[in-house]
Amino acid sequence: MHLSPALQPYTRDTLSAKDAQRLAEFIAWGPVVFQVARLMLKFGILDFLRDTDKGATREEVCRQTGLSDYAVKCLTEASLAAGIIIVDLDTNRFSLSKTGWFLLNDPATRVNIDFNHDVNYEGWFRLEESLINGKPEGLRHFGDWTTIYEGLSSLPDQVQRSWFAFDHFYSDSSFPEALQIIFDNHHVRTLYDVGGNTGKWALRCVDYDTEVKVTVLDLPQQIAMMQENVAGKKGCERINGFGINLLDPDATFPRIAHGPDAIWMSQFLDCFSMEQIVGILKRAKAAMTDNSRIYIMETLWDRQKYEAATLCLTMTSLYFTALANGNSKMYNTEDMDHCIRTAGLEIETIHDHLGQGHSIIVVKKS
Repeated sequence: MHLSPALQPYTRDTLSAKDAQRLAEFIAWGPVVFQVARLMLKFGILDFLRDTDKGATREEVCRQTGLSDYAVKCLTEASLAAGIIIVDLDTNRFSLSKTGWFLLNDPATRVNIDFNHDVNYEGWFRLEESLINGKPEGLRHFGDWTTIYEGLSSLPDQVQRSWFAFDHFYSDSSFPEALQIIFDNHHVRTLYDVGGNTGKWALRCVDYDTEVKVTVLDLPQQIAMMQENVAGKKGCERINGFGINLLDPDATFPRIAHGPDAIWMSQFLDCFSMEQIVGILKRAKAAMTDNSRIYIMETLWDRQKYEAATLCLTMTSLYFTALANGNSKMYNTEDMDHCIRTAGLEIETIHDHLGQGHSIIVVKKS
């Protein structure tokens, strides 16, 4: 197994017995710790503590938030025990801990909190069923769909906002470097954006390169959302849609003269099982020429620069299990290499540490 230097602690047990016991209890009470942290943010308590020079008493928090003394007492005591805030015993004033600071100020953490509360929280109650059945059993409280992607346009507004914020936050930070990798090294005239969602990447492409033509491949309902989103924006006349169910093994990629120069798959293959990935890559290969390249951008959990990122990614795998489709995950390098070779392709190079921990795997025909 490949592990980046940041993940070497995974090869040995480093906690003392005392720290291990506390972590075990933290896990046991994890759901309520999460909700306490979320409410400390939602009610503005962490903001208030950050903005006060000397911290704040419980009474001051009550006046600031309008919450009862009982509510503030419950939240602050739980936050103390969870390490979110600290207290000065001489003045009884609360202040942010370093953990509280990150909860409040780290953009990735805020996106993850909203995603987990709005999209995942109820669905994870059915994680056990999902793992056993190989189906996203936690999706049923949103609707009767096979995958979350079929119902994405029908999800409640807040759920949609949190889902897209999560999806875009991680990919958008990598876009500037990704554009250079694709367009500065090759003359790309035609590009397939596979699983293009709202067309955000397609718009970045036509803005970056004034000649490229982009075809977004996605479910028909997603293509409709994409077309509405790009309408009237710069370069939209060079963006087309191609409705396709990529789970259908008989659904072929569009064929064009000389093949597409680039096939872009950003945070896309993690939405499928390894068997399905092989099928998608085989169909992509059928549309390629020897000069075509597939660019697979993924947050491979084994190549992360920071251990916290690997924690986020391996937990995200369970979102796919319980809510997205029941059979995919955040993959590592070994998994992706296996799928690529099985499809009759090979890795040309890998670019690491883009944006929020992405890698781009450049793939060519064998």
